[in-house]
Amino acid sequence: MQQDFSRFLIKKYKYWSVYIYKNQTYLGRCYIWCNRENAHDLVEITEEERKELFIVLVDLKKSLTDLFSPDLFNYAFLGNKTRHLHGHIIPRYKKPRKFKGITFEDNSWGERYDSDDSFNISKEVLFKIKGKIRESLKQKN
Repeated sequence: MQQDFSRFLIKKYKYWSVYIYKNQTYLGRCYIWCNRENAHDLVEITEEERKELFIVLVDLKKSLTDLFSPDLFNYAFLGNKTRHLHGHIIPRYKKPRKFKGITFEDNSWGERYDSDDSFNISKEVLFKIKGKIRESLKQKN
């Protein structure tokens, strides 16, 4: 049975969709999903998908930078657990950030990223983060 992730959708483009990642260990972490059903490998995307991918990445980076001022970004196209082409955009922070009274700390700064499964925020805060990103992305196009 396939899960419904539509409530996490931030913005749908022609070839890609942007979603908020449920675990916000890294404030503003999102993933982009290739809309084509049979997409599995990054190097096999079409020219149109490739062009739009970079538009999406640039838009999302600008939005996340405007909103949360990350110090750098990690991009991960792994496909280990979910066998469909998607990539994670992980904002990284040297110092803690606050959003809606919650402190977000990047305890793995300078190392690989690991989501802290013990770090939980309410759905309300998650959807406020999603809403901020959605509003910012609307202004990009």
